[in-house]
Amino acid sequence: MNHHVDSEVGRLGTVLLHRPGAELARLTPRNNDSLLFDGIPWVGRAQEEHDIFADALRAHGVEVLYVAELLAEALAVPAARDEVTATVLADFRLGDSLRRHVAAHLAALDPVTLATTLIAGLSRAELRTGTGLVHALMNRSDFIIDPLPNLLFTRDSSVWIGDQVAVTSLAMHARQRETTLTHAIYRYHPRFAGTELLYEPTIEHLEGGDVLLLAPGVLAVGVGERTRPAGAERLARRCFERGHAHTVLVVPIAQERATMHLDTVCTMVDTDAVLMYPNVAGTLQAWTVTAGEELSVSGPEPFVVAAAKAMRIDTLRLIDTGLDPVTAEREQWDDGNNTLAIAPRLCVAYERNVETNAQLERQGIQVIRIPGSELGSGRGGPRCMSAPIARRPLG
Repeated sequence: MNHHVDSEVGRLGTVLLHRPGAELARLTPRNNDSLLFDGIPWVGRAQEEHDIFADALRAHGVEVLYVAELLAEALAVPAARDEVTATVLADFRLGDSLRRHVAAHLAALDPVTLATTLIAGLSRAELRTGTGLVHALMNRSDFIIDPLPNLLFTRDSSVWIGDQVAVTSLAMHARQRETTLTHAIYRYHPRFAGTELLYEPTIEHLEGGDVLLLAPGVLAVGVGERTRPAGAERLARRCFERGHAHTVLVVPIAQERATMHLDTVCTMVDTDAVLMYPNVAGTLQAWTVTAGEELSVSGPEPFVVAAAKAMRIDTLRLIDTGLDPVTAEREQWDDGNNTLAIAPRLCVAYERNVETNAQLERQGIQVIRIPGSELGSGRGGPRCMSAPIARRPLG
């Protein structure tokens, strides 16, 4: 199986998605902030919207893989099962007595049920048995294993660069266990046998939404709320060492909820064109990192200038949405800039961003519109919800 990605816009062949499920139903007004959602989504409608997204990809010849299915198949391997359960049991909040009961409960589950539990979480009421002080002081609705509603955004926990996969290191506590599941899939699922890991969850913070493959050999990495400069440096070193890149652009972004990742303000829609949030288009800067005995760092300079130089093109076209400030802010909040390219000049976007989509089409970009009224409550668009595993090389 050919798993390889070297751009943002090469014809998409295979993608990893997660269809939202019971974990979304665990969100309440009491916990949605800590679980990083801005609202309480209607689960059934979110699933319908996600199915429309997946069907749109399949209609264009894309193979769609699902996290839950791959995870269940990987958990049939004893080493994978041991790895993920050990991570759950290492939670210091459990205490020794409750930990023994949780271990026994998980050991009794078949791979499919175990995968579901690891994603949807486990409440005290569902455990049914337990002893010790921690168990006694918990409410029936308290979570022993936290749900993972953000698993919907598969982009963040893994990034394919060339023929290797970076299993990332997520910064927010609510998301850190996601990479345990992703790591198990890539290490133990038969489909990915022999795949080399470019990055691991145990090192410096790095998230996939901050990594853009601008062109073969050229990466842009946003640093801000989620990805740390040390993570960008570690990724750059490894890409240089393994021949995946000759240039990495490090792009500081505002540490705000609306701009949590680089792909919330900028995504590629053609080999030489980016869609960018107008409010940052003129101010986004980049530091250029290249290989050497020691990393060479220069800059900063305007992102579009640095990118064009690294990509060895005359100009990186900036698609100016031409929006008034209020509309621009609204559509950026609704992930108007977070598009997924299926091929050059063909992308998927939320239908609600009417003005942004119209401007894309005026610039010759075909837009496949999908609903996202419920999916968007976690602040992520089509790119956030997809992890490309295979793209056709450009040229």
